[in-house]
Amino acid sequence: MKKVVVGLSGGVDSSVAAYLLKEQGYDVIGLFMKNWHDDSVTISEECPWLEDSNDALIVAEKLGIPFQTVDLSAEYKERIVDYMFREYEMGRTPNPDVLCNREIKFDVFMKIAMQLGADYVATGHYCRKGIVNNEDGTQTYQLLSGKDQNKDQSYFLCQLSQEQLSKTLFPIGELQKPEVREIAAKMNLITADKKDSQGLCFIGKVRLPDFLQQKLKPKKGIIVEIPNTHPFYTREVAGFNTEEDKLYFSSEKPVYAVSEGKKVGEHQGAHYFTKGQRKGLNVGGTKEPLFVIDTDVEENVIYTGQGKSHPGLYRNTLFVSNEETHWIRPDLALKPGESLKVKARIRYRQALEDATVVKTRKGLYVDFIEPQSAITEGQFVAWYVEDELLGSGVIA
Repeated sequence: MKKVVVGLSGGVDSSVAAYLLKEQGYDVIGLFMKNWHDDSVTISEECPWLEDSNDALIVAEKLGIPFQTVDLSAEYKERIVDYMFREYEMGRTPNPDVLCNREIKFDVFMKIAMQLGADYVATGHYCRKGIVNNEDGTQTYQLLSGKDQNKDQSYFLCQLSQEQLSKTLFPIGELQKPEVREIAAKMNLITADKKDSQGLCFIGKVRLPDFLQQKLKPKKGIIVEIPNTHPFYTREVAGFNTEEDKLYFSSEKPVYAVSEGKKVGEHQGAHYFTKGQRKGLNVGGTKEPLFVIDTDVEENVIYTGQGKSHPGLYRNTLFVSNEETHWIRPDLALKPGESLKVKARIRYRQALEDATVVKTRKGLYVDFIEPQSAITEGQFVAWYVEDELLGSGVIA
């Protein structure tokens, strides 16, 4: 009998994942990850992990499976929380959930599961795993989007490797969310009506400014409004020698100066803000609301533009360096000079958009047909062909 360790989070999705695996004849163990108890930094006033671990234990007892808690808080602090502080300090916007999957659930947690003699690790993610049987007898693994398009979580797993996928199961990937709740209710699981968790991976809701202020000290600076007539937005180049020159030109980011706009307010630290942000600026008196179009953490200046359609918010093309490019399907990785038509997204809840991925010697360009709002350094772009996620990268 194959042994599976399920990451029981105390939510309905992982509860049903454990139930389905047991029904399919696997030897199932439930493991709860405790990821935070650092007193020097308060992540949330609420303490969801206590309630969640309790719910996970009750589910395990109901299903008749062994259960234990593993403390991964040291690894979580080092690999996720410290990374978040570093990224924000540099004026970038990290995605801790993507990192949590790559570094914690499918690395540290997976190694613990393998030490317990597991053949697989299973999670309650809404995505699917496909297997391609190769002519030489080997297998290639696919990461496919979940059948419930409204809940598809493949984006969060965009940094997984072939090795990680080979040992992973996604039992609820074929189901719709209402079906999952229905199964939980039918089995009288305590999590059947539990609200979906929000916020940081396995930690709970976080008020980001409060969280960041504990390590990144407030520092007064100015808010500058840039007009939508800035020369960068209307620049033209007569011709491009190569496709690479064209892509480089269209992926360039504007560099603003205080003298190019007017001072409209003050802030407590540029590192607390991110592109596309509207809340927290506390500037009134403008015809349309102000949005952050850029931050300069060196000079501690926030640049803003009026209205959702301000040209400073939009770009068609982004760049990912070679070091930050990751192919889930290395067999399909592009060589310099090659391109591929894909669907891509730059954030979790975003609809997939038509784009072309172009490989050059220095890295990879993702060229969208439609301009994208708030392309932000530090976030992940993921690209798909049909329902398969092929690769991802950190936006430069």
